[in-house]
Amino acid sequence: MNLPLLKNASDLLGKRVLLRLDLNLPIVDGQVRDDFRLRRSLPTLEFLKAHGARTIILSHTDSKETDSLLPVAKLLLQKFRDLQFAPSIEELPKRLTALAPGGFLFLENLRRNPGEEENDLQFAKRLSSFGDIYVNDAFSVSHRAHASIVGVPKFLRSFAGLLFAEEVSHLSKAFNPPKPFLFLLAGAKFETKFPLVQKFLKSADNVFIGGALANDLLKTKGYEIGLSKHSEKDFGFEGILKNQKLIIPTDVVTENDGKQQTKKASEVSPSDTIFDAGSETVALISEKLKTAKFVLWNGTLGAYEKGFTEGTENLARAIAQSKVESIVGGGDTVASLGKLGLLEKFSFVSTGGGAMLRFLANETLPGIVSLTGSLGNSNRAIKNAL
Repeated sequence: MNLPLLKNASDLLGKRVLLRLDLNLPIVDGQVRDDFRLRRSLPTLEFLKAHGARTIILSHTDSKETDSLLPVAKLLLQKFRDLQFAPSIEELPKRLTALAPGGFLFLENLRRNPGEEENDLQFAKRLSSFGDIYVNDAFSVSHRAHASIVGVPKFLRSFAGLLFAEEVSHLSKAFNPPKPFLFLLAGAKFETKFPLVQKFLKSADNVFIGGALANDLLKTKGYEIGLSKHSEKDFGFEGILKNQKLIIPTDVVTENDGKQQTKKASEVSPSDTIFDAGSETVALISEKLKTAKFVLWNGTLGAYEKGFTEGTENLARAIAQSKVESIVGGGDTVASLGKLGLLEKFSFVSTGGGAMLRFLANETLPGIVSLTGSLGNSNRAIKNAL
């Protein structure tokens, strides 16, 4: 993939760089609870600082607690003392004038501006007026056709940041991976993950489907799933079940009237709710790990947010101990690795959840298309915006 890379950019000294990051971090009681994405963004920030760029940081938050990025800016200020915070886009011109080479100006939540999510070309033009160069280092939101992702590159010379390039490079390995290749897909929402199941049942040596996704397959197999979460639509489950590469849970953790119990998948009762994969299932995957040369994993095995963490965490430990080449992504999945201190034990940990899935399915993203198709020469778009 022929991405224009920031590391190859020249003459950044004094240039105004619009840097799109994904700093949509969990905020609890006014404090950032998990700074994983911020830490992954640091190499690009340090690169721009070292090359004397005047960097305007663009990001968003959809925190349920606040619509302000100020807690994130305060955290970033601990690393970069020459960082200023602009509470609104109207404040940018004045503060930008005083921004020295190597300095940072952090703009408040982009989504306070309706033009961002609407991908309004006038808003994209206004944002671009504050920069000389655009850098996208927000792979994890680059499946969104928003103004700061696909609009701004129409007006400015544009590059992929260091993390963005790393994401594309590592995830692309799944398109021609070392064999045997084990694909692990869990979580919920078959409607978004079905294309991946179809694709990797063709190219992977084994595909494990877990989490709420597995409930549909267990039900189609004729097993009782009780009150468990499942799809309302049939996504060709009969055909999936016939594929010899498929692995589904053989035992599950259920809850019934507050009591948790591990059962064979064939022994679930009508009043049970399935919440996790059992130890026998994790052992089954662990056997496959002994011969696998490449593992790609997205999605938790259980209802992680409800405290059903054991299946996911045991699988994480098994992959880490196997030392197989491994790529993992998904919000709760990555959070579990952080909790266990295993982030460094995986070959690559993606910052993307939905973006990772979309890229694996389509082998591109709106944010990638906008970079590869734009070097500030989109004359028709510019003419229409003037």
